[in-house]
Amino acid sequence: MMRKTVFMKKGLLPVFLLLAHAVFAQFHLGVFAGGANYIGDLNDKPYKRTKPAVGLSLNYEVSDRVMLRSGLMLGRVEGGDAFSGSTFLKQNRNLRFQSGITEFNLLGEITAFNLYNIRWSPYAFAGIAVYHFNPYVTDSAGGKVFLQPLGTEGQGLTSYPDRKPYALTQLAIPFGGGIKYNVNDNIRLGLEVGMRRLFTDYLDDVSTTYADEAALLAAKGPVAVRYAYRGGEVPGETTTYPDAGYPTKDASRGNAKTNDWYYFTGLHLTFRLGGGYGKTDASGKKSGYGCPSNPM
Repeated sequence: MMRKTVFMKKGLLPVFLLLAHAVFAQFHLGVFAGGANYIGDLNDKPYKRTKPAVGLSLNYEVSDRVMLRSGLMLGRVEGGDAFSGSTFLKQNRNLRFQSGITEFNLLGEITAFNLYNIRWSPYAFAGIAVYHFNPYVTDSAGGKVFLQPLGTEGQGLTSYPDRKPYALTQLAIPFGGGIKYNVNDNIRLGLEVGMRRLFTDYLDDVSTTYADEAALLAAKGPVAVRYAYRGGEVPGETTTYPDAGYPTKDASRGNAKTNDWYYFTGLHLTFRLGGGYGKTDASGKKSGYGCPSNPM
């Protein structure tokens, strides 16, 4: 009886290891390197002021064409009227900002073709993300001045009950796509663009009209007033703070009708965990259209 039990244990062990390896092999570790950009009130052109972005991902292979991706993305975004092609905006606002972005995401990814049968395929992804941002400017001494506590548009003031302080950690809807190349069955390289739909217009600390100067000064102090309107820093421009509301459409502080966006563009390289990274039998010699060559 004892010999039978030992045999069963010895027989189950290889099965367990085989199953563990099979499950483990469904996971792919990914690294991302590229750039980060934002779209909002202080950026008038895509891909302007691109800043570095990096990331790590853990991918689970649900099927030959479907992946679940969880990832951490780190980047920085920047914008400003000084970089705009509009002289009008430079003279009337002269606003700018920078912000780090830390994002955790969960995505579903699908490829158009089976990458075990073809070298390349378009792919798309979408999901949900939690991100943290904190817009700031740099003062004359090189120090960071964080804008959210200043309430530059009257957020948190009793005279503006509809303007609440914006949260620095929020949800976003990530989606995008690209082209993926199958180096072999264990290594894949994707070139992708990932957009982030935000639920705030304050990624850049700019959204609507100017707050009343006296109310802002009394509640938040002179630093808040200084960074709410910076037109006076432009040579020849008036130092007069704009009237509260500043109703002229083209001269308002921001456009409250549209929220901000940020996005990542770059390369996403994935490695199957527990796999060998040489050429595999499953890869074969594939044609560009996914047909393995038939050696004669």
